[in-house]
Amino acid sequence: MKNVGFIGLGIMGKPMVRNLMKAGFAVTVFDVVADAVQVMVAAGAKAAASVKEAATGADMVITMVPNGAIVRSILSGADGVLAGAAKGTIIADMSSVTPVESKEFAALAAEHGCDFLDAPVSGGEPGAVDGSLAIMVGGDAAVLEKARPVFAAMGKTITLVGPNGSGSVTKLANQVIVNLNIAAVSEALILATKAGADPKKVYEAIRGGLAGSTVLDAKAPMMYSRNFKPGGPIAINLKDITNVMDTAKGMELPLILTGVLQQIMHSLKATGHLMDDHSGIVQFYENISGVVVKSDEA
Repeated sequence: MKNVGFIGLGIMGKPMVRNLMKAGFAVTVFDVVADAVQVMVAAGAKAAASVKEAATGADMVITMVPNGAIVRSILSGADGVLAGAAKGTIIADMSSVTPVESKEFAALAAEHGCDFLDAPVSGGEPGAVDGSLAIMVGGDAAVLEKARPVFAAMGKTITLVGPNGSGSVTKLANQVIVNLNIAAVSEALILATKAGADPKKVYEAIRGGLAGSTVLDAKAPMMYSRNFKPGGPIAINLKDITNVMDTAKGMELPLILTGVLQQIMHSLKATGHLMDDHSGIVQFYENISGVVVKSDEA
């Protein structure tokens, strides 16, 4: 594994490419946003004029794009990744899509003699920057071992969950836990603020106990300091939660809390908060309670 094609240079993609180059990989990049490509070229990447060109000569091609429909369009067609990739090339989709879509993409790759891994990530922009992403993999163990050095340049933990689709469903489970946790933190800080307590002090008091969590540490300070600059925007998380609900519907599986969360996110979309960080879920509770979570010390 020496040459990597990387498609999708958004909030996550750019730092992931930087870490690949830092680890010694030659990376060819493509994005529909030309400025994003030029930023990475300045950092040492090679620009491709198309996704097909990004895949040509690559040992492994990574897609990191907003949704499954885009992944499908990138892989397929005369100018797609699979038209440019040689047999034996590993295609790794690190986007957040449904397990059904991942299985479809794996079948498309197999038709062209390529291996496929669904390998979504958790850790957000900070994890992408410092190379500490958690990578959840669906696919063949032998294929993962070939790809492991590439993943290791971007992530701290790399876990093979099962066959194709398993990585994607693990990411959906991750998003349920993360976003419902954020909603719970929001409700708790609304309660504390309404009762007259400083939310920063409440956070500091509970973070060392059973209520403590990575989500609490990452998102509570953003709430009480009114910093909703997106690391993980509500738009992306709403897409993921919608994928959760669609997947659950296909299995006739009731997910009560996640369904409520989806409606909260739709409300935030309607009120202009779609591009806020998902810590901005607290704004839904503020809007219905007339309370603003803000620390006097923030």
